[in-house]
Formats: sequence, C-alpha cells, structure tokens
Amino acid sequence: MAKVLVSLDTGLVERLDREARARGVSRSALIAELAAKGLGEPLGPGARPEARHAIERIQSLFTGREPAEDATAVIRSMRDERTERDARFG
Repeated sequence: MAKVLVSLDTGLVERLDREARARGVSRSALIAELAAKGLGEPLGPGARPEARHAIERIQSLFTGREPAEDATAVIRSMRDERTERDARFG
C-alpha cells in the first residue's frame, strides 16, 4: 500500500473526520473509498479481494445444505402468536 501526502483545506479535513467517525472508519479509509468511487471503481460487497474471499468462505459453509427451518414460516408463526396473545390480554 502506498502512502501519499496531500494538502487539503482545514474545513474539508474536519468534514472528512466527522464523516469517518460517523461511519466508524479511518480518515484514510474514507478518502480511499471516496477516491475509488470518484474514479468509477466498483464498490460494495465483494469489490475488495479480501471481502470477496470472506464472502466465498461464508457461502461455502452453506453449499449443499438445506435450511433447518423456513425463516419466513418462523417469522409468521411468531407474529401470529403475538397477535393472538395481544388479542387475549389486549
């Protein structure tokens, strides 16, 4: 990774720092993201090699496996139970 020295307006640096804190990233990470986006490089899940590798590893854990339960059915059941309970004790 290359390091660069750039000169920026103090107000801009303050805005960058606020945004970086809000996102929970370093100033350098924010500037790198903004520069990549400005140059039209792909961003998002899997754009970076290490993120793509992590996603592939996670997906491999579930390859060929059936889900233990249908998540939608579980959520509907929980909702219905809550609705019935609220109707009884309303």
